[in-house]
Amino acid sequence: MEIGGLPLELWRLILAYLPLRDLGRCGLVCRSWYDLIISLDNTRWRQLCLGCAECRHPNWPIQPEVEPKSWREAFKQHYVASRTWTKNAQDLESSNCLYLFRRKKDRRVLYVGYGCEFENLRTAVASANIYDRIMLQPGVYEEQNEIILKVPVEIMGQGKLGDVALLVCFDQQCPTSRLCNLVFMPAWFTPVMYKTSIGYVQFDNCNFENGQLQIHAPGACQIKFCTFNQSSIHFHNVALSVLESCEFVNSENASVTVEGSPTSDKNWACKHLSASAKSRTVLHTAYESPNNSDYSATGSPGANIKTCDIHVNGDRSHAHLQSKCQVLEENTNDKENELNGNFYMGKDGEAMTLDTDYSDSEISTVSENEDDDQSVYKLSYHSHGLSHMLAKSIHCRPQTNGLLALQSDMALKSLQQELQRDKELQSVANSIQGCLVWKCVFRDGKGGIFICSQGQARLEGCIFKDLTYAVRCIQNSKIVMLKNDIHHCKASGIFLRLAAGGLIADNNIHSNTEAGVDIRKGANPVILCNRIHSGLRSGIVVLGNGKGSIRSNQIYGNKEAGIYILYNGNPVVSGNHIFQGLAAGIAVNENGRGQITENVIRENQWGGVDIRRGGDPVLRSNLICFGYSDGVVVGERGKGLIEGNTVYGNKGCGVWIMSSSLPHITSNQIGHNSIYGVAVFCRKDDASDYLANQAGNENFNDDGEAASWENDLDSEDDRFSSRRPINVALIESNNINHNGAAGLYIKSSEALNIIANAVHANHDSGVAIFQSTQLVRIGNNSISCNRLSGVHVETGCRVELRGNGIYDNRSHGIISKGDGTIIENDIIGNRGCGLQLIQTADMKVTRNRIQSLHDYGIALLDQTKSLVQENIIFQGKSGQNILQQLSNNEDCIVQHNKLLTYKKKSDVTWKLENPPARPYIEGCTRGVSSTQSSQRVATVTTRIAARVEGRCHNNGSIFCTIL
Repeated sequence: MEIGGLPLELWRLILAYLPLRDLGRCGLVCRSWYDLIISLDNTRWRQLCLGCAECRHPNWPIQPEVEPKSWREAFKQHYVASRTWTKNAQDLESSNCLYLFRRKKDRRVLYVGYGCEFENLRTAVASANIYDRIMLQPGVYEEQNEIILKVPVEIMGQGKLGDVALLVCFDQQCPTSRLCNLVFMPAWFTPVMYKTSIGYVQFDNCNFENGQLQIHAPGACQIKFCTFNQSSIHFHNVALSVLESCEFVNSENASVTVEGSPTSDKNWACKHLSASAKSRTVLHTAYESPNNSDYSATGSPGANIKTCDIHVNGDRSHAHLQSKCQVLEENTNDKENELNGNFYMGKDGEAMTLDTDYSDSEISTVSENEDDDQSVYKLSYHSHGLSHMLAKSIHCRPQTNGLLALQSDMALKSLQQELQRDKELQSVANSIQGCLVWKCVFRDGKGGIFICSQGQARLEGCIFKDLTYAVRCIQNSKIVMLKNDIHHCKASGIFLRLAAGGLIADNNIHSNTEAGVDIRKGANPVILCNRIHSGLRSGIVVLGNGKGSIRSNQIYGNKEAGIYILYNGNPVVSGNHIFQGLAAGIAVNENGRGQITENVIRENQWGGVDIRRGGDPVLRSNLICFGYSDGVVVGERGKGLIEGNTVYGNKGCGVWIMSSSLPHITSNQIGHNSIYGVAVFCRKDDASDYLANQAGNENFNDDGEAASWENDLDSEDDRFSSRRPINVALIESNNINHNGAAGLYIKSSEALNIIANAVHANHDSGVAIFQSTQLVRIGNNSISCNRLSGVHVETGCRVELRGNGIYDNRSHGIISKGDGTIIENDIIGNRGCGLQLIQTADMKVTRNRIQSLHDYGIALLDQTKSLVQENIIFQGKSGQNILQQLSNNEDCIVQHNKLLTYKKKSDVTWKLENPPARPYIEGCTRGVSSTQSSQRVATVTTRIAARVEGRCHNNGSIFCTIL
């Protein structure tokens, strides 16, 4: 009959009366009939799917309110999966092979119940032949002993789910069986409701109450559309089993336990389960995980997540950066009143970011009301050894695409991108072994899944909520977690212990009471492309010799540190975006280590990275920006290599260092921070307050584990053993520019080396030393264009300045009230004096080249008792005095200096040569990379450190070895 003979609506009405088998036959007639059958998706196919006693809504229990893309396809998948138990026909023993000659219609249906052929289940099982179906009438069936299944049978309940209840213990000893539409409860003599150690069992649309299922290798199972209430499943050495679309509630222990490594003795059903699992894994389908939805109601924003967009040249840069940089107009006289190291405060007491929207030429004294006549002669210094670093200074409105390139380089990678570049990880992600849990819900109980003793499990698209913990993986076990939602756990969401590993990728982990992910005791997982947020503690905790690779995650909105590393935790943290945390972005404490590279750490309430109490990480090539406090904090006894980072736009300091720490800070871009670029303080930070607010109250002892991790650690990891050891805190090869206060502020009680930095265009002094009972060595730095003096030294401070270029600062080049030496520096073009010694300064000033355009080259005032000799002092302006000596102290000696007077008609041209303009680093040329510069300075400072160990400071300057 032609389709066009009747209206489509009438056809649909007629076909709505056909059973499944007849619908299938109609679809085979021709293409037109096939299309007609397909068009019944929202009518007849939906009716068949929802009316089937063997299954539930295709999206139950994850999203039962959401309709599937195709009801027909969903029904087809379930129909095919429900027949898996019959696919072993060719594998049955030869003694039972006569079933091959039986017609399918000869398979009997045995009815059990009141008034039926069999009154109890035991007699029906004993009478059943291969593949017979046992149909149980509504009622409760109880057996006093185990029922042993010796032949493949199918046991089904008639009516709605809940009409048939079994108080039975099954022991399966046959190759396969299926149970459907039943409620299981434990018998009086055992909590085990079903067990098998031989065959394959399939459960569809069943409820399990207050009991256990036990699957031992080489047995296997497939459980679908089932509810477990206070019940659990134990897998022992299984090669492959599948839990799909199940719900686990009110568990007293772990709902699913996977124990032992997968056996090589596989069940016949493994190949069928593996093929089905690979075709439906989230890596190969467009399945929409629940974590793609908007979870704003549960505190985990979906579409409202901020991304770290940094735009330049017009577009959105102006609005974005103005939100971080408040414009504050001020004059030089106001700033002079802040010479004691204070900074401007807003009405609410918060530090205000100073306006940094000016060019270097505007802050330079040369461009500011300079006389145009020929009476001014300025020495040229622009080709000094660190001039290439000044070109990399960051501006609020950059003229280059530097920030845009940085943003592009540090963009989050997708899971597909990460897997494409790591073939080994790709193999792990595609592995199908052990227990596969797909689209299940675990809620309102103690534990979700427990994997131990080299067990393996794979979790995809599941929801874990309101549990004590979601997943616990220990003892060399492996887990693969993809696109799961883990939230509101009473402890940590995921625990990994005792050399556990695997892949945790593309999950939504949020709102947990403790850490989102807890890694310790040698566990070494890959944490990849997850959203870890809104936790009441830290996002990720790594301790007790835990390791792991933490890559390309979004970690935000956690109450404590985004990533917390302590007690010899040693992870690799790279490519993550860590933002909007209520404490530090990354905290490294209590001898924690780790390699922290190429992360974007922004908008955190505490320090972007906080290192204390023996913490010794490698912090390299990160963007640490727009924090509400300091960029990097190195607290009491903190260590670490801090290299190649961009520390930008933080409301506190760029880098905050405590003098009892020992960091190596090198090759960083530290700019546009509201207060100091780098600050070194001697006061003790309040450790108890820090621990109470930062991450110290984390519950690191779960289930009776020992608190003393030092007694349970493996040998020291040597991944970072190539780092150069230092004995004095070292700040070298950094570009410190456009900060709201001094570039470097020092109030310290311990020695400090400041080597080969470019300190440029800061809103206070370039280097301000307000306390230093030990010697501070400042060598081979470029200190230029700062709003006040280049170097400011207060009374009682000890300092050695050698080989620096101090240029074009708005106040004096160097102003000192303290003690020390000033040797072989170039002090050129500063608006005040080149060098001013006041009060009780006691300095040795020798072999410097000094020129001031508007004031004295050297001014000696008050009770200064200094030795000034062998300096070359250039006159900057015709008729201006070069040297002012008002000190009446007999110990103030000025001798053997060369004073060069400017003459208009002279043919002599002054140049900075032999050596050229300082800082002069042998072999350094303009345009050299920061890496090469860092390597050169590393060599120099190594030689310095060697001399420090062998000689007293009073025996002569250790910097002689440089020259």
